Amino acid sequence: MKTLIDRARIDARIAECAETLGTNAREFRKAAVEVLAEALAKGAETARAELESGGGGLACGAHLAYVEDEILRAIHTCVTKFIVPDAESTPLCVIAVGGYGRGALAPGSDIDLLFLLNGKGRASAESIVEAILYFLWDLKQKVGHATRTVEECLRQAKGDMTIRTTLIETRYILGDQTLLDTLLTRFDQEIVRTTAPEFVAAKLAERDERVRRAGSSRYLVEPNVKEGKGGLRDLNTLFWIAKYAYRVHDVEALVAAGLFSEQEQRLFRRCENFLWSVRCHMHFYTGRAEERLSFDIQRVLAERLGFKPGAGLSMVERFMKRYFVTAKNVGDLTNIVCAALEERQAKPRAVFDRIFGTLRRRAKPRDLGPFAIETDRVTVPSNDVFAKDPVNLIKLFWVAAHNEMPIHPDALRLVTQSLPRIDAKLRANPEANRLFLEILTNPQSSERALRLMNEAGVLGRFITEFGRIVALMQFNMYHHYTVDEHLLRAVRELASIELGHLKAELPLTSEIMPTITHRRALYLAVLLHDIAKGRPEDHSHAGAALARKIGPRLGLTDAETESAAWLVEQHLTMSNIAQSRDLADPRTIEGFARTVQSIERLKMLSVLTVSDIRAVGPGVWNGWKGELLRTLYWETELVLAGGHSSVDRKSRVERSQRELREKLPAWSDPEFADYVARHYPAYWLKVDLPHKIQHAQLLYASAVELNSLATEYSTDVFRGVTELTVVAPDHPRLLSIIAGACAVGGANIVDAQVFTTADGLALDTISISRAFDQDSDELRRAARVAKSIEQALRGEIRVTELLAAKAESTPDRAETFSVPPDVVIDNSLSHKYSVVEVSGLDRPGLLHDLTFTLSKLNLNIASAHIVTFGEKAVDAFYVTDLTGAKVINPARHAALRRHLLDVFAGKPRAVESA
Repeated sequence: MKTLIDRARIDARIAECAETLGTNAREFRKAAVEVLAEALAKGAETARAELESGGGGLACGAHLAYVEDEILRAIHTCVTKFIVPDAESTPLCVIAVGGYGRGALAPGSDIDLLFLLNGKGRASAESIVEAILYFLWDLKQKVGHATRTVEECLRQAKGDMTIRTTLIETRYILGDQTLLDTLLTRFDQEIVRTTAPEFVAAKLAERDERVRRAGSSRYLVEPNVKEGKGGLRDLNTLFWIAKYAYRVHDVEALVAAGLFSEQEQRLFRRCENFLWSVRCHMHFYTGRAEERLSFDIQRVLAERLGFKPGAGLSMVERFMKRYFVTAKNVGDLTNIVCAALEERQAKPRAVFDRIFGTLRRRAKPRDLGPFAIETDRVTVPSNDVFAKDPVNLIKLFWVAAHNEMPIHPDALRLVTQSLPRIDAKLRANPEANRLFLEILTNPQSSERALRLMNEAGVLGRFITEFGRIVALMQFNMYHHYTVDEHLLRAVRELASIELGHLKAELPLTSEIMPTITHRRALYLAVLLHDIAKGRPEDHSHAGAALARKIGPRLGLTDAETESAAWLVEQHLTMSNIAQSRDLADPRTIEGFARTVQSIERLKMLSVLTVSDIRAVGPGVWNGWKGELLRTLYWETELVLAGGHSSVDRKSRVERSQRELREKLPAWSDPEFADYVARHYPAYWLKVDLPHKIQHAQLLYASAVELNSLATEYSTDVFRGVTELTVVAPDHPRLLSIIAGACAVGGANIVDAQVFTTADGLALDTISISRAFDQDSDELRRAARVAKSIEQALRGEIRVTELLAAKAESTPDRAETFSVPPDVVIDNSLSHKYSVVEVSGLDRPGLLHDLTFTLSKLNLNIASAHIVTFGEKAVDAFYVTDLTGAKVINPARHAALRRHLLDVFAGKPRAVESA
């Protein structure tokens, strides 16, 4: 530690300053601060160098705490010698509390101090405290502090859990140590001894609220290292309640107290050291108290912590897998402490149920087999229950699910110790597989049982393919959770649909779920649909092969197994087509129907797709996606039922026009006939009636006002979008300008319908994702975006220049993510249009640049379908050449690909005609 900071040299240099500057207090203070700042910076730099050369996080935290201790002692010496003379004998104790009190300090952490007085000479002591604080503030340190007597501390601790927590994490730094000893003795005797249940309940309730704010899952792909579930604060809380209830001073003492085994105590230290390493690296790298392990930081930390690519995983994925395993271990340790505290009656049952999840209990437990009931939970009657019959490792979870009861933590602890008994023989056991399949397909408790199995390590050992994706993160901005967490949440969504809990939100899937014949195949497909993530081959095809292997083992019939395998292989198909294809184009529906082949498969794929999207993360599912999927379902069902040609195209157009005529009674027949003549047949087939009415009124108003440029906007809460309708003289760059104006206003386009009238006007409907929950806020934003569009179309603002300025101030995602760009041109997906699908790294203004390039290549865009998966954009454009024909020539295809790929490379090209 001596190499971190040289106290003797600091004191000597400050004394020299005092001697040189004499009575000039202001200059002396400034000079002393410079000495202290230099020493503080040197100490921090030394600690950083040791960390980055492979030192542990706890060692780094201890080094920084030691440096801070020495700085405080130097400040105190300086104050009592030169600032507040004759104050050296003033009774005062300076105490570290909070994280600093635990003897570990992160680079960006606050300095938490308690200045303890004895009540005598208070004015003198407070003048010392004030002078110390001014030095710390001059050093630009964030200081949390309190100045109290022993009596004041005890009085406030009786009514304040935060102060109690502070007092169980005290560490002497300097001054009169008898004051601290007196405080701790009285605190233990007068408060701690009789209030353990109260304190434990309060701390666990506080943890629940903190975890809720930070994100309820410990498997968020951008976790909060300090406040998130399974993070450092959970370890702190665990130690606080154990220390308070067992009245011990360190983690090692919890072994002697019988709370932890030696192995569990070592696990505690490993978790703590790893999380501290991550946190210290984050603070040093960002230069601030950053606690969120964001994507841009993950890559840097993976490299600094020495992770290498391997086993099919990138270095980032291996680092984050280690992080999530650590978070899971923190959860296991929390469970152990909670169970032990309950046995000591130091913790109310209600708190336990919040931690483990209260299940609806039956009046009489049944089919317990070799297990017993203890305090309304399934437990083991003896420690040899799994040794006698390893099938019981699966049966325990079946009994809990069957009776809808939680499992006692002691039983889960024994399960963890018995994991080696889950071997090839057990995996081949018909009874074990039957029980597992019943667990999976029981909608009342499947997700909870599977989650417990996963937490205990059983799921990954029984289904070894699942074990490969446990704690595996997906390094992208689209998925919010690790792969295993996503799959378990998808099972939960499926179960909720089957139980009828989502009828209002998901009317179609709730209606068709009871009619599905192969429900066991559907449950297995939902559990396995991403099981091959992290492998070099396409995960859909590899997952289908795994489903064909696992299905028969679990007892599925050949037909069920093939259904499950097909669902896994096609699990992305329906979502991709719904979001990136023109659903009004008959060729789209025909192609999807050929893939699906049967109504049963269509039903199963619909339910799987909805479950999958809803399990991705908060805000990913919305009414707009639901509407697209329902449209695709009904149109495809019609084809599969043989009824798609029952109404010909001409009759459908005429029926559409009649429906609109009925809604415009004030229009004269000649006026309506003129209006009908303005639209081509595609308009009448693609646009729904409410939008036809809106368009008619907007175009009529524009004609009356002789205004060829007009915009309207409205919100659609159900679809989760805001619609902007633009009427303007048609020209090739129109959509590009609109897209650019939206990008300048920060509006994310998710869909675009583009129509041209016979008299040369463009009628474009742009759907942008909502930014505000309240309609009033969203409408004000839409008004600003609409105004920007009008200004851009009038030439009052230059979109290209504004986008360039915006790009300079936007973080470059290319430094964090790698998304290879791709361009696919397909003439088989539509009877009339060439479909150009472009994918690559998303950025502000990308859609503007793509549409600008298409227009410069003399291509007309009939419709655009914009999908964003986090950092990846997938945009599909239905285009023709200037004659209205498809783009057929191979040379034109090559030119089109080249120019669109250059958009991602940032290389503007002199565009030749495509």
